[in-house]
Amino acid sequence: MSTTATVSDYIAHTPPAARKALKQIRAAIKAAAPGITERISYRMPTFDLDGRYLLYMAAFKEHVGIYPVTAGMVAKYGETLAPFRSVKGTLRFALDQPIPTDLVTKLAKVRVQERRTSARPSRARSGARRQP
Repeated sequence: MSTTATVSDYIAHTPPAARKALKQIRAAIKAAAPGITERISYRMPTFDLDGRYLLYMAAFKEHVGIYPVTAGMVAKYGETLAPFRSVKGTLRFALDQPIPTDLVTKLAKVRVQERRTSARPSRARSGARRQP
């Protein structure tokens, strides 16, 4: 896929089946996480919350994927996720099957909760001096 500037551009440049699936996933994530922003990162549509990534999605020839699948998601929805798990941290939804949008919304809500309860790691400022 060529480099795209926006999530809408990315979706517009995918084949029809993937486009439909990505639109459904995008709507499900937005429904779960009001106030998110979108951008392209690592050449994938990325959904950010409070300046930090929340979820990624991507289109492939025969499936679409969302990332990351966290331990919290697995703990809460493990059995439900099983048919869609491929490798650690990834869910794959086949393009010839309905997208489980209710599940995507639930997973996005888990991610929102994880992001809002986890502290952003502090970073040492370069050149900062310690007080004696």
